[in-house]
Amino acid sequence: MDFELPEEHRAFRDMMRRWVENEVPKDWARKLEADEHNYPFDLWDKFTEAGLHGVGIAEEYGGQGGDVLMQMLLARELARSLGGLAWIWGITSFAGSKSIGLYGTDAQKAKYLPQIAAGQLKAAISFTEPGGGTDLLGSLSTTAEKVDGGWVINGEKIWSSSAHVADYLLCIARTDKTAEKKHQGLTLFWVPTKSEGIQITPLAKLGMRSMGSCTVVYNNVFVSDDDVLAEPHRAWYTLLPTLNNERIMVGAFCLGVIDGVLEDALAYVQQRKAFGKAIGEFQILQHYIADIATMQTSTELMLHYCASKLAAGENVGNEANMLKLLASENANRAADLGIQILGGMGYSAETDMQRYWRDSRLWRIGPITNEMVKNGIAESLGLPRSF
Repeated sequence: MDFELPEEHRAFRDMMRRWVENEVPKDWARKLEADEHNYPFDLWDKFTEAGLHGVGIAEEYGGQGGDVLMQMLLARELARSLGGLAWIWGITSFAGSKSIGLYGTDAQKAKYLPQIAAGQLKAAISFTEPGGGTDLLGSLSTTAEKVDGGWVINGEKIWSSSAHVADYLLCIARTDKTAEKKHQGLTLFWVPTKSEGIQITPLAKLGMRSMGSCTVVYNNVFVSDDDVLAEPHRAWYTLLPTLNNERIMVGAFCLGVIDGVLEDALAYVQQRKAFGKAIGEFQILQHYIADIATMQTSTELMLHYCASKLAAGENVGNEANMLKLLASENANRAADLGIQILGGMGYSAETDMQRYWRDSRLWRIGPITNEMVKNGIAESLGLPRSF
């Protein structure tokens, strides 16, 4: 397979690289991320002004167009500087434009996609539950009961990033308690956050700080029939294609982090001196740099392979899992090596290595743990289910 980017994609990548350098440089990203209690609306506005919320949304809905590869190139360039803060773009892209764009009704697309493309609507994912983590289906206790004109939701979610500033929550709830299997009888809802009965509480956490992650409590929350996404009771079948897209997006974010780590490490070893010479002359640090560069190339190849297959309409479930596993392990390991290369300065909040490490650590856990990813890969090879 030829991984050379088409001219249009190369031009887009180069344009985004310049935009990131000029508009969202690393020193500004450090300041945004350090302010844990304030969502970076200025960053969202910069995305809006540049039209980035419209990438991947069809022009007929006010978007910029672009295929999955173009979205991944954008994710990579943003993460090179922003690290986990790139999710501020990614969450609404996945929960809003990707989900509604794939399985929304014509009316839902006409109503919401132009708002998303214009940066007028923020969305958050409301899937994970306090007692479940990766066992989303087995632990899902949030319910929605049918009433006149809609549904009433009750339950609690956790780790809903940016929910405290979102306009809508993409929520999954059990709507058929008699379903034979746990992946059946589930429905997706597009829930306005201003609905009566919703309580959102931010959580303190290790990384991705200023974007915020929250608990969301649903207490008799009414959602109209117009805000049901796709077919009731069949949410899991609807979600599967978008979950592959999410894992590929995680791979792109991880690759961007590796890019940032490598360029910072190279700059540091060439200017920092110890024992009378630049530390870039020391063999062990050269080995670390070589390891990071190898992680970068292997992740890039896997990302382009998966994105190309997805763009061609092929099934990439197993490959997307492998990419997520490889990319997240590589990104976190690269950031850890970056800290080691910088020594004390790598541990300092004055540099980005510690931010890259804290942010990339999450991707080994979410949106699915790497251990569960390995279970799925093993099962795909004919081994018995281990959980």
